[in-house]
Amino acid sequence: MATPTSARPSGPRPGVPDDLPVPDRAFFGQLFGHYRRLLVFVRPYWKLLLLAAVVLVLSSLAGLALPLAVRGVVDSALVSGNFALLNRVTLALVGLFVLQAVFGFAQSYIVGWVGERIVANLRETLYAHLQTMPLRFFAATRTGDLLSRLGNDVTTIQNAVTDVLLSLLSNIVMFVGGIVIISVMAWRLTLIMLAVVPLAVLGMILLGRLVRRISRQVQDTLAEVSATAEEAITGVRIVKSFAREPYEVDRYRDGTERLFGLAVKRVRLRATLGPVIGLLAYSSIALVLWFGSREVIAGNLTPGELVSFLLYTMMIASPIAVFTSLYSQFQQALGASERVFQLLDTTPELLDAEDAPEVPPIRGAVQFEHVCFDYGDTAEEHIVLRDIDLCVEPGQVVALVGPSGAGKTTLVNLIPRFYDPTEGRIFVDGFDIRYVKMRSLREQIGIVPQETALFSGTVRDNIAYGKLDATDAEIETAARAANAHDFISELPQGYATPVGERGVKLSGGQRQRVAIARALLKNPRILILDEATSSLDSESEQAVQEALERLMRDRTTFVIAHRLSTITKADWIVVLDGGRVVEQGRHAELVSQEGGLYRRMHALQFRWDGDPVTG
Repeated sequence: MATPTSARPSGPRPGVPDDLPVPDRAFFGQLFGHYRRLLVFVRPYWKLLLLAAVVLVLSSLAGLALPLAVRGVVDSALVSGNFALLNRVTLALVGLFVLQAVFGFAQSYIVGWVGERIVANLRETLYAHLQTMPLRFFAATRTGDLLSRLGNDVTTIQNAVTDVLLSLLSNIVMFVGGIVIISVMAWRLTLIMLAVVPLAVLGMILLGRLVRRISRQVQDTLAEVSATAEEAITGVRIVKSFAREPYEVDRYRDGTERLFGLAVKRVRLRATLGPVIGLLAYSSIALVLWFGSREVIAGNLTPGELVSFLLYTMMIASPIAVFTSLYSQFQQALGASERVFQLLDTTPELLDAEDAPEVPPIRGAVQFEHVCFDYGDTAEEHIVLRDIDLCVEPGQVVALVGPSGAGKTTLVNLIPRFYDPTEGRIFVDGFDIRYVKMRSLREQIGIVPQETALFSGTVRDNIAYGKLDATDAEIETAARAANAHDFISELPQGYATPVGERGVKLSGGQRQRVAIARALLKNPRILILDEATSSLDSESEQAVQEALERLMRDRTTFVIAHRLSTITKADWIVVLDGGRVVEQGRHAELVSQEGGLYRRMHALQFRWDGDPVTG
């Protein structure tokens, strides 16, 4: 049977460095390529956005009528002294303002709702994709970076797909409509005013490309700072035990100051862009005023036409300034979208084979056939497992022992297919686990690790994680079997007591018994115990060990053992060293082998020099 090709995570595209500006054509290709992908999230709400666009266009057209009303006031009402006309024009202006206010509310509400919905959908999609990634991905990626992409980057993208899009439309209507009106009104003045546009566009492109590069650096640095904070907060007990609070504060301050420096560069660029464009725009207004005044004196323009032309010039200058701001926001959104889509484009290494069947209820037979494994570095010294052959019958208890780094945890991580062997095959009840649905396999495997991972809900929530639809009676039964019911009953709110982040409000033994109750509720056919009692005190270890014995009953169990006293009754003991199986057998057999690794380990732990104890 052929081995399916594993898809590798996609890296940066060759020849396109992330931190350098790219040629304009390439930039616009990237910009609209990313923007098209973002619009996929907009598509379900296109009717709402179309309504917002119609309202926005009407609001813009109402704004374009304002200078015409002012011209009527100047030329008809003021020059002729017609109070009735002045009143009518003023009422028309008030009506325009009311109309614009109504349109503005409708547009802002619709766009705001759609924007928040799109952000929620994008976050959900990104998070769902993260859940498909294998352990190898999370081992190579900092948690703070992932949280930054879920939070800051997605928020940065939000404006680019809603507010910016409609603002762009609004200002295009204002710009084009104003140009058409003033061209009809005074074409020579229009030419003078438009002379500044090419200079403004050139400034936008040159400074905007720099803004994009700095924005990407800001997002990357922000992710590093977030990761630093997340590590220190997560490991706060270690920080305090070593009195390293000042060190962590300095480390965070250094990152924040780097972030501040980059942010100031971006602020400086954006602050430069606006005034430069504004200077060009207001210079054109001064020229228009000078030349237009000469036209009024010469009798080619009325005073009202000059005033309305100046108003239109300002209305046209405003979109030019807005375009620079929008361009800058597009650049920031492009940097953020690159990071988000880089994550979405990372293909999970471990995928279900095409047409993979569900694993039926299993008995628990596990077979390793010439299994080798490395973590991506095939150098001889970095190979973790070498030619492992092992056959485990249903219901057997198999203990894995050996020095640190022997490959024990890696071996059991291959059973639920957290990784795929680089060579060889693993069978569960005769099924090659590469060709069955991973979910159906993992649903029948339970794991109790050394460091128990609890979630920040209640005790009941954490136990019910093993079976989401479990009843209170089932939860209590599992807790009793795990020797957890008594201490849970003594908690302030019993099963409804919050355990805190990562279960910090419970002791190590209590957390472990909650984890065992969770595994009991799942009722797996294959059980993996990864040094489940090694970090507990004697009293807690006894309670946990009793619970583990109940959990192991009638299940195929792999026990990674540090304390050899806990595995003397195992059906089979496998001794690993350097990634190889160097010994295997029952306790009595292994402890009696002269010069054997198991015997030496046993001697070190029990400090005896006479004949081995074979009980």
